[in-house]
Amino acid sequence: MPEIYILIYPNIDKGEFVMQNNLKSATLTAVRPTKVRWFMLSLIMMIMVINYLDRGNLAVAAPVMQKELGLDPATMGILFSAFAWSYAFCIPFAGALLDKIGPRLMFTIGIVGWSVATVAIGFTNTLTALLGARTMVGIFEAPTIPTNVRCVAAWFPDRERALAVGMYTSMQYVALGFLTPVLAWILVTYGWKMIFFITGALGLVVAIIWHLNYRDPKDCHIINKAEMDYIKEGGALVNSGVATGNVVSWKTVGKLFRQRKLVGMFIGHFSIMTILFFFMTWFPTYLINGKGLTILKGGYYAMIPFLVAICGALLGGKWSDWMTDKGYSKTVSRKVPIITGFLLATVILGANYMDSIHGVIICMAIAFFGQAMASTVTGALLSDIAPKDLLGLSGGLLNFIANIGSATSPMVVGFIVQGTGGFNMALVYVSCVSIMGILAYTLVLTKVERIVLDED
Repeated sequence: MPEIYILIYPNIDKGEFVMQNNLKSATLTAVRPTKVRWFMLSLIMMIMVINYLDRGNLAVAAPVMQKELGLDPATMGILFSAFAWSYAFCIPFAGALLDKIGPRLMFTIGIVGWSVATVAIGFTNTLTALLGARTMVGIFEAPTIPTNVRCVAAWFPDRERALAVGMYTSMQYVALGFLTPVLAWILVTYGWKMIFFITGALGLVVAIIWHLNYRDPKDCHIINKAEMDYIKEGGALVNSGVATGNVVSWKTVGKLFRQRKLVGMFIGHFSIMTILFFFMTWFPTYLINGKGLTILKGGYYAMIPFLVAICGALLGGKWSDWMTDKGYSKTVSRKVPIITGFLLATVILGANYMDSIHGVIICMAIAFFGQAMASTVTGALLSDIAPKDLLGLSGGLLNFIANIGSATSPMVVGFIVQGTGGFNMALVYVSCVSIMGILAYTLVLTKVERIVLDED
């Protein structure tokens, strides 16, 4: 019996593998999908690192800034919230502009803008100037979440979408986890101004990398037909990343606000962002002023909940996609991880009853793990229920409402600390907001299915 040889050699440019059978003298071509979607996701992940570094750098610098500039807790809370107020009110406009100009240009403008504003903070010496600079950071960071959702919806099929959202969401915890000790070291060694100079400069580099490399699926020349078919057949909205040039009317906005599913998400995401911004703004100060830790020691302890939150973000996305793969409805696969995450977030209240710093950190880590799990799957859920042609606007409205939580959280905590002289009631407030999130996803948002707006 003659030997049979199968020769396989790659044609890398086309992502093809050609097999030759020496008996039949036939050439068979089997196309292997490229992995371009994961490269595009890596760009988004890179942006999320610098994005949250520029949001959270003020929290690290705050204990020293309070002393140098003579800021009391209530005033510091207002400064923390300046970013979130401008961010929240600009998100709907950013979402609408995203639908018009597309994600590549949207992110380029945003990253350059917030990076310049971050550098400007290092040149300020007055409260008024600080408020102005942080407000500008919020304005230019407003396109972040709508653009992320838009890109993932365009590049990823349903079965991979929650994991993709989990991966880029985890970067916010990477930024504030791994890099908080680094920022604390910069603070102790060079002063608070240098924190803003360095993080702002890094953002400008990221803007260049993004603009040179990101493309929408329809405009991408390195994706092959096999991958395009795979993501399209899997539910990716391959045309959603493309600028439409459409002008969104206030009537359309009103229709979206009347959708019960979106209202449930609005309330739920408000809760998610309230919890997040406690950690992003007051947590280092809680450890240093509330628990008596040094700046460096506080920086290292603050790192732990953020690192645990990375696991929450990745596990939440993977768990949701696993349930989708196993045939569970999207109502189950999306809502169960979110509700579980909120339940875990209520554990933050346990820190009030812990005598040791280790017990406090365990409670905080469990709570932040839950917040990250809920936050991750929320991004995938929006892609599942938002009208196909209004992903940018829907994401903008969702994050507008959610970031009212971002804005009010540091203010409320600041006034509570000012009024009570401690953080105990602040943790009660955060725990109650977590319960509100559970109610939103159980009683308001019921069945998960895509919204179709009436045309009239």
